[in-house]
Amino acid sequence: MSSCCATEIELDARLTLVLPPGVPTPGVVFDLVVDGELREPVVAAEHTLVVLNPVTGAVDARPGEPATVRFRIGERARERRVEIWLPVDASLQLLDVRVPDGASLRPAPASGPLWVHHGSSISQCAEADRPTGTWPALVARSASRSLLNLGLGGECHLDPFMARAIRDLPASVISLELGINVVNGATMRERTFVPALHGFLDTIRDGHPDTPVLIVSPIVCPAAETRPGPTLVDADHRVYTVDRPAELANGALTLTRVRDLLALHVEKRRKAGDGNLHLVDGTTLFGPDDLADFPDGLHPNAAGYALMAERFLPLSFGAGGVFR
Repeated sequence: MSSCCATEIELDARLTLVLPPGVPTPGVVFDLVVDGELREPVVAAEHTLVVLNPVTGAVDARPGEPATVRFRIGERARERRVEIWLPVDASLQLLDVRVPDGASLRPAPASGPLWVHHGSSISQCAEADRPTGTWPALVARSASRSLLNLGLGGECHLDPFMARAIRDLPASVISLELGINVVNGATMRERTFVPALHGFLDTIRDGHPDTPVLIVSPIVCPAAETRPGPTLVDADHRVYTVDRPAELANGALTLTRVRDLLALHVEKRRKAGDGNLHLVDGTTLFGPDDLADFPDGLHPNAAGYALMAERFLPLSFGAGGVFR
């Protein structure tokens, strides 16, 4: 974010987009907010494309040139508050930032208290149609909060480094969308998941002993509700669960079991004195009745993320919400 008296801002960036084969290649979308007003999306056509086949693992990299992205601010008559929202479905290496001669930029104060959120691809929201269309972004803008979204597609596994990062941030509230990657990657069993959960929360509490923390358990995923992972992607880009021998079932995690474990251990911590730790069942945000907005069986589409935001807002920042 910046305060700006320029008529436009230009960014030079190297952009990389990863897609499965057969999916239309979109441009890379940025958002511009000026004095709180959301402008039309700005699309960069230049990018490197990496086509990753989820069935065979084959990779086809198609290098592209760096992009110049131009944001039209308006007349230079006064200073404005400018937010540039970066793409959620592409990696970005920022090369340069420019304003016209005689214009200037300076850092703007935060738009509100800092909300730190961590989760999986369900929080990264690469399927959103624009950066401000992710469910955390929609909630943050509605609640006048400054958002740091640490949603990492496929990489939410209660990693100690992430707990330390959250511990050291000046968060006023924290939310954690947990469980789906652990099941879909089959990276833990019940014996390892429970202590990893407590260790993750203990580390956060070292830096935030009283900060409200809201855990979101997994949203619906029919392929893994009652069958342990791992899940894979078929040629139609839909997820399915791999069969495993019955002898390996003891201690294996399904989404149903993960929700039960999260509820059990959040309640244990609350009874032990952590009254600022809360839980929301992810299926109340996106559940079995919402599958029309669930094209691949794992990720909501843009309409699905808007629905999640609509449901999460009153539970968190609304009157009577856990962050009020």
